[in-house]
Amino acid sequence: MAVYGSLRTLFIMLVCLPVMSCSRGAPDEVGYRHADEEIGSVREVYDGKLYPDIQVNTFRNIDRLFPTRTVQRGDTVRAFTYKESSLADFAFTHGAKSYDLYDVISLNRVSGLIVIHGGDVKFEKYFLGNDEHTRWMSMSVVKSMAAILVGAAIKDGYITSIDDSIVRYLPEMAGSAYDGVSVRNLLQMASGVAWNETYTDPSSDRRRMLDAQIGQQPGEILELMAALPRAAEPGTRWNYSTGETHVVGALVAAATNRPVAEYLSEKIWSQAGMEADANWWLESPDGLEVGGSGLSATLRDYARFGLFMLEDGVVDGENVLPEGWMADAGSRKTIDGEVVEYGYMLWPLHGNSYAAIGIFGQFVFVDPDNDLVIAMWGAQSKPVEKEGVDEYVFLQALSDYFSAR
Repeated sequence: MAVYGSLRTLFIMLVCLPVMSCSRGAPDEVGYRHADEEIGSVREVYDGKLYPDIQVNTFRNIDRLFPTRTVQRGDTVRAFTYKESSLADFAFTHGAKSYDLYDVISLNRVSGLIVIHGGDVKFEKYFLGNDEHTRWMSMSVVKSMAAILVGAAIKDGYITSIDDSIVRYLPEMAGSAYDGVSVRNLLQMASGVAWNETYTDPSSDRRRMLDAQIGQQPGEILELMAALPRAAEPGTRWNYSTGETHVVGALVAAATNRPVAEYLSEKIWSQAGMEADANWWLESPDGLEVGGSGLSATLRDYARFGLFMLEDGVVDGENVLPEGWMADAGSRKTIDGEVVEYGYMLWPLHGNSYAAIGIFGQFVFVDPDNDLVIAMWGAQSKPVEKEGVDEYVFLQALSDYFSAR
């Protein structure tokens, strides 16, 4: 068996590393029923070049594409109460068309949906072969988690102020375009550092970051970020940047002096009653977590994360976050006199609602006005602009539906 294991490891290193399409995380995990499914490569994921069955397999085995670190749950699970509804009477119109729940699930390739209203689960269903034990990729939903950990670090005193310069904690960024950027600038994606986010453009900064991640060399992504030019003065221009969240992860790790996944476990995952461990992509074996993508968790635990946000980070009467952090984080910001539809790595929607959003249709939606949390998984065909129904319209329709009940 030892010889077989060594040969198997050598085979994976020689065959899988060039395309990142084989299992590198936990392919032999006991009890995870999806562990042996055929999956695609990470480049195929971002190119949107996977057939539907392989795409779904890949999304629920995303931890097999890179080394990961476990985000450990705690001893106590937050129990749900169920007062389920079929939502058979839910319907809405958009433009000249009308839709019901079946339309949204089918047209948007929804693979899991849970709705919690007034503390009760009103709807929970899984599709495309998933179940309550399936782990599904977060994509940019994890950006919001990384940003919230900054709030926790401020509450704990690891970060003195949201207006601190990031080079105070990341001195290796001194002299780069990030010199003079504050923690607040970073959370708002208003650093002024140049960045091209186009997922499907192989020459974009986002794909260069992915190439660095595939290379699995410690510190290479942060070096890429430090080499970027300045496009505007800090705090004067908003520009969506996945690379920015890798800097956020590095900030959290440096300030707290521990792995980001460990701090997420300590402050949220083990405290907020998650029922399963999650895992998070690493930039290299035993390296830094990839701040902008790569966390995998169950649908119920994404919903519990939504409840944590809804409750302003208060767990058992204890403030994990500074008081009022979530209302601030989920609200629109004014940058150089212009209102931007972005908070601290959260997307403000209607009223006081906001969402953590990931490409291909991943959502954790929080509506404090209606005591509503929705977690939704998607397997849309391309990273962006391939949703069948506008998800913002759908989420507002669900808010309106429950506000009347």
